[in-house]
Amino acid sequence: MSAPALLGVDWGTSSFRACLVDRSGVVLDRVSAPSGILKVPPDGFEARLRELLGAWLADRPELPLILSGMVTSRQGWREVPYLPCPASPERLAGALASLRLADGRTVRLVPGLSARRPDGLPDVLRGEETQILGALAEIPEARTIVLPGTHSKWVTIEAGEVRGFATFMTGELFAVLKAHSILGRLARGEAEDEEGFARGVRVGLSPEAGSGGTLARLFSARALVLAGELREEAVTSYLSGLLIGSELREAAALGGSEEPVVLVGEPALVARYARALELAGRAHLRASEDAAARGQYRLARLAGLVDGDGS
Repeated sequence: MSAPALLGVDWGTSSFRACLVDRSGVVLDRVSAPSGILKVPPDGFEARLRELLGAWLADRPELPLILSGMVTSRQGWREVPYLPCPASPERLAGALASLRLADGRTVRLVPGLSARRPDGLPDVLRGEETQILGALAEIPEARTIVLPGTHSKWVTIEAGEVRGFATFMTGELFAVLKAHSILGRLARGEAEDEEGFARGVRVGLSPEAGSGGTLARLFSARALVLAGELREEAVTSYLSGLLIGSELREAAALGGSEEPVVLVGEPALVARYARALELAGRAHLRASEDAAARGQYRLARLAGLVDGDGS
């Protein structure tokens, strides 16, 4: 097995993921834990890092260490300002911040990105920038990158740099509606219902004329059950499909390339978006699950932290 050249950590709101990466950008080993930044006291980040990666840190003191994700946010270890778009990989690498640990080791922190939407409203992301760079390393021709999640991101790429993006609170809205609204009261079970999901996607995709838009359509997740037209076991899938279909329709209205969408993220959620894109007649490609680590590796190369033989 080749020797490690980089230790990359993606530290988010709810989870901690770390990878050992070799000189070719290949992930050699992984550590993950449900230890997001919200579970760490303000002065406890270094201690938690050593708790989770003690052996790696002790055995490889010479390895560059890069941290990305919400750990660099206002609620994290140290806030790093957003880098405004357009943002090239080189600009992002040049914006890395430094943090010195108690033992003298230097940690590099990746900033998030900021942008203006077509309607003039501001938008931000943090953590996804490394996934975007990793996806571009795998699929350089990508023009639209979609990162499904609690807050889904639709990212526009031109000439290999991030030109802008838009955030859709699809995942968080789904969770809130299912657990804390009348829409979830008739839902029975958590099993995926393909027919219910597809029906919801088609409703979400349909033009708004005469429908009142997404807010008016949401109640159909309850009304269809009461009308005997949707099984209670399909409510959750229907609601998920309706929200994702609405996201696809609204994202298309923002403009952008008609070329295949590149999906990056957790496999089950990526598969759900892939199915929705198929129903919408939109081609798609999938980046690897190691996109974040590959993006961190790319930043390390550009910053001169790693002498590698990969892209």
